[in-house]
Amino acid sequence: MTRSGLVVVDYGAGNLVSIRNALELLGGTPSIATTSDDIARASVIVVPGVGASGPAMERMERQGLADPIRDAVHDGAWYVGICLGMQLLFERSDEDGAQMLALLEGDVVAIADAPRLPHIGWNQLEVQRPHVVMGGVADGAPAYFVHSYVARPADASIVITETEHGSRFPSIVVSDRVIGYQFHPERSGSDGLQLLRNMLDLTGLAPGTDSPWSETQALSASVG
Repeated sequence: MTRSGLVVVDYGAGNLVSIRNALELLGGTPSIATTSDDIARASVIVVPGVGASGPAMERMERQGLADPIRDAVHDGAWYVGICLGMQLLFERSDEDGAQMLALLEGDVVAIADAPRLPHIGWNQLEVQRPHVVMGGVADGAPAYFVHSYVARPADASIVITETEHGSRFPSIVVSDRVIGYQFHPERSGSDGLQLLRNMLDLTGLAPGTDSPWSETQALSASVG
């Protein structure tokens, strides 16, 4: 089967509308994926999410989406994880002992030495190594976070940015065709939009220059 197009996976874990709107306003054409067939056809799979990893994986398994996502990525599709969707990339979560997608080696742990949890609000993306996913976004750019747990990758070389909240944690990871954002780019102002634009470009789904949406329209819609 030839893969094409962009899907946002609906497995009952939230924030579908905001990420779909942001992608549409940047000229992307996302559809909502609820079945294995939807996953099998996609070249880019966006997995959003808020909440706990255990219930999220239970819903994903119940809908028959977990194995199709694994198979799609192994077959060359892109995986773009946002917030909980980034955490699900790894093998196991300390939050509830959940066994996750295991597309990347590592686990998920509570933020160490955090002054408060959950970590909610604006914080900085501190670049650890250059990558095109950060094109046009300055070191120290602000991003909007809502979480208590973070990834602990086995391979430190996949960490593109870190953020500090008590301790430091990975806030963007990239490995081959896998991208993870611990924050919400769709709610992170103009820098967040640039990150999503970079993702569309990197995955080959960047819109043409004739998109009807202006930067002002996209920004106002994505941060509301």
